[in-house]
Amino acid sequence: MRRATKLLTALLVPVAFVACGGGARTSANGDAAAMPRVVLKATPAEIPTEPYAGKMIYVLVALCDNVNQGIVPVAPALGNGDDAERNLYWGARFGVKTFFTASRDWRFVSSAKNPAPKILERLVFKHRTKDALLVADAYRGAEIKQATADFLSAASGASTATASVEGRTYGLSRGAASHLVAYVGHDGLMDFRLSYFPKKRDNVERDAVILACASKSYFAEALRETGAHPLLWTTNLMAPEAYVLNAAVDGWLAGEAGEEVRLRAARAYHSYQNCGLKAAQNLFASGW
Repeated sequence: MRRATKLLTALLVPVAFVACGGGARTSANGDAAAMPRVVLKATPAEIPTEPYAGKMIYVLVALCDNVNQGIVPVAPALGNGDDAERNLYWGARFGVKTFFTASRDWRFVSSAKNPAPKILERLVFKHRTKDALLVADAYRGAEIKQATADFLSAASGASTATASVEGRTYGLSRGAASHLVAYVGHDGLMDFRLSYFPKKRDNVERDAVILACASKSYFAEALRETGAHPLLWTTNLMAPEAYVLNAAVDGWLAGEAGEEVRLRAARAYHSYQNCGLKAAQNLFASGW
C-alpha cells in the first residue's frame, strides 16, 4: 500500500511531499473493524476569558511523524513529531511557524513552550492591518488523535482552550464573535476512529479549514455534528503546507464566499507545487 501511495503521489504532485499512507485501514465512511475506538475530549478545566472584539483564528497542527502516523515517511528531521523546530508542518520552510513569522501581513506576538502536555508550542500572531488574531498550536506527532478531537471540539464551540495575548485571556473556541478553526496535518481519520463527535454547543457561526489528505471524505460526518461550515477542505492527496492556510485566511478575512476562498487556495497551491491550476482547483472544495 505504501509503495502504491508513493506512485500515486508522484503522479498527482511533481514536488515531493508527505502523503497519507493509511487509507486502506479505514474507509471513507469511518469503518475500522480492527481499529480501537478512542474517546478523546478537550481538557475540561475552565479559565475565565473575555470575548475578542475582532476575528479569532485558531490553528491546530499535528506535527508530521514518521513513526506514529500512517504516512509515506519523509526525512527524519522533518518527520520527528517531537521536534517542532524542524518539523515539516511547523518549523520547516513552509511550516506554519516559519511561514507566518516571515509574513508581511502578520506580526509575531508571542511563543509559549509546552502550554499543555500534548502541545509543544503555541504561537500568537496579530494582523498588521485588520483586527484579527491567529493562534497556532503544535501538537506532538504521537498526539494526532488528540489534535483531531480538539479541532472538532473547537469547531463545535465546546473547547475550553485559551490564549493570553498582551495581558488578556481569550477563548479559542468559546466567546469568539467571529471564528475560524483550522486543522493542518496528516488525516488521522484514515487510521483511527473517534467514537465521540462533539455537538454544536452555541449559536456562533464558525468556519472550518481542514488541510489534510481527502479531508472532505473523512471529516464530513464529524464536522456536521459540530455545526461548523466547511470553508475549505480537500478531495485527494495533498501537501498541507502553510501557503494554503494563508490563502484561506486571507480570503476569510476579506469576507469572501467559499468559492472565492477555494480559488485562492488553488492558485496558491499551484504557485508552490506547479501542479496545474485545474488540478489544484479539483483538489480543494468548499461547502458540503
